[in-house]
Amino acid sequence: MKELGKINSLLVNRFTPNGAYLALREGGEVLLPKSYLKGTEKEGDEIEVFVYTDSEDRPVAVTNKPTALLDEFAIMEAREITKFGAFMDWGLPKDLFVPKAEMAKPMIKGEKYLVRICKDYKTDRLIGVSKYEDFLIKDTRGFEEGQETEAAIFEETDLGYKALIEGNFEGLLYKNEVFQPLEIGDKIRVFIKKRREDGKLDLQLLPRGREKYEEGAEKILEVLKIRKFLPLHDKSSPESIKELLGMSKKHFKQSIGQLYKARKIAIKENGIELI
Repeated sequence: MKELGKINSLLVNRFTPNGAYLALREGGEVLLPKSYLKGTEKEGDEIEVFVYTDSEDRPVAVTNKPTALLDEFAIMEAREITKFGAFMDWGLPKDLFVPKAEMAKPMIKGEKYLVRICKDYKTDRLIGVSKYEDFLIKDTRGFEEGQETEAAIFEETDLGYKALIEGNFEGLLYKNEVFQPLEIGDKIRVFIKKRREDGKLDLQLLPRGREKYEEGAEKILEVLKIRKFLPLHDKSSPESIKELLGMSKKHFKQSIGQLYKARKIAIKENGIELI
């Protein structure tokens, strides 16, 4: 069935007490249950639906959309774990099943994972696959160092945070360069730090060079506009600076230097204040 796993515009063929039967492109019909009908539909009307299989593996259409379509990634929470696999929340009444053989690692209920929507050609149904690396694009020559892009955080490791870039590429934010809380599923703005030989991308949260200090200086100014004074200075501990501003001590010193030269702040023995 070509419509499986996709958003389709299908015509209403007929109505029954159970709902509306929609015409498939290559013949046959699929049921749109009554609960998804507004009550104003007529035969011949075109309705936009997502097609998948119900709990009895029968094709069914719904008007709400999942977090990802066929051949796309999404970060999903594991709702239930069984000896056969895991059931993932993807925004539809029937959870998406990830077979045990398709797990990159054992899943834990309540945790979030990067999952690819795939078609099981043996059963003709949609399944999830968390062995994501086989689907990623390794050729990252289209990216340039310093380029800004969007990223979705999908895994935390000892080294840092793995991120999905533009739905097809893998990037890494190093922990020692992250000065803000990040959680699995967060979608954030990042900058390309380096293109690695293995096709993966090293990322950073702030732009390179002088722009970095401008952004840090702007953040300090915004805080000072509210608090007027910050008990931070050259001798402050890195932990205190990170707690109050979410940045490294080096970044803080560079930023207040720029603000001081611009006569935006005054530097006191016990902190900084807005001029």
